[in-house]
Amino acid sequence: MDEFAQLTEQVHAVMDSRNQARDRALVQARELTRHAAHAIRAIHRGELEVAEDHLRQAGQLHQAFKTELADFPQIFYAGYTQDAIKEFVEANVTVALIQGHPLPLPDQLEVDPAVYLNGLAEAVGELRRRTLDILRKGYSEEAERLLACMDEIFALLITVDYPDAITNGLRRQTDLARGIIERTRGDLTTSLREERLLEALRKVSRQLDVDAG
Repeated sequence: MDEFAQLTEQVHAVMDSRNQARDRALVQARELTRHAAHAIRAIHRGELEVAEDHLRQAGQLHQAFKTELADFPQIFYAGYTQDAIKEFVEANVTVALIQGHPLPLPDQLEVDPAVYLNGLAEAVGELRRRTLDILRKGYSEEAERLLACMDEIFALLITVDYPDAITNGLRRQTDLARGIIERTRGDLTTSLREERLLEALRKVSRQLDVDAG
């Protein structure tokens, strides 16, 4: 019977430890997601320092994940943990590309390539949002640059032809990105045509003023 008492103590010790790690991970995952969302919101508002501060705090939480869950891989690779890291990637990519900075790579962010690619795919939606904000003020080359970034992301995504079990469902995200990019291309084309039409009307108006004078 002593063996059963010892076994009971060992099992409860392990499970208690895992449960505590899970509880901490849930809190940290929510915090990481919150900082990522705030970073994206800040960059859309042009609040660069605020965005960078939230990215810094998100990075600290990500490192805490890697350290505290090193002995609990089943928790680290759980859905909610990986989703939070994906949001971390999306925020870093969005902030970098909107500012025109180099794309942060998986090894720089210290994330798994599959999680990185899903975060990269979701960043396409934020780039569309930024592009539409620009187009509300009229066509610009900055909107073209962002569309080019979106095209580059999609060109990468379609080369990753592996089972969903390996890519964490990347195929669906790739299909969504395709639709977002095509809609954005259409919006940009419409804006460019309107800009050219307005310029043509301005020229006609100026010519009429000259003729009248």
